[in-house]
Amino acid sequence: MQYSHLSEYSSDNLDKTVTNVVKCLLEKGLTIATAESCTGGLLSEKITSVSGASGIFELGICTYSENTKKRFLNVSDDILNQFGVVSSETALAMVQGLKKCSGADICISVTGIAGPGGGTHENPVGSVYIGFDVCGRQFTEHPQLWKLEDKSRDNIRCTAACFAFRKIEKLLMEAAANNE
Repeated sequence: MQYSHLSEYSSDNLDKTVTNVVKCLLEKGLTIATAESCTGGLLSEKITSVSGASGIFELGICTYSENTKKRFLNVSDDILNQFGVVSSETALAMVQGLKKCSGADICISVTGIAGPGGGTHENPVGSVYIGFDVCGRQFTEHPQLWKLEDKSRDNIRCTAACFAFRKIEKLLMEAAANNE
């Protein structure tokens, strides 16, 4: 999928988007949980910065190392060895493990390379995979953050977080529109 409008996922929009998501979750009585690697707890921090988050936030876990992904989220050695830690398969396994341990209605996992080092030809700095479980529907997204003009660590982390929350916001709005 092409993301030619990465600017819409800028950190300038992050706080507003998170506030909208938390308010929508409160209105719908849904819960959320996060499992983070390259964002290092940013999603959890943003959720809990919104008043009322205690009514919707189940769990935030930072599984930065392969070992913690395996121990806390049950990501298998097979997935890590075959696909690598920065992959759609790992993001999906992370979100599946998060769903199992949190029971939240909406689960988000993030794995990737925020830089400035660590990138490879196959996974350049800005390679990020985001796993979603939205009321049982599981999928991953791979925003092409290596195409960002500002490839700083902070910008990649913030843009990944904004992308994740904008996706949840969009899905919640679509669900609301379908129920009207």
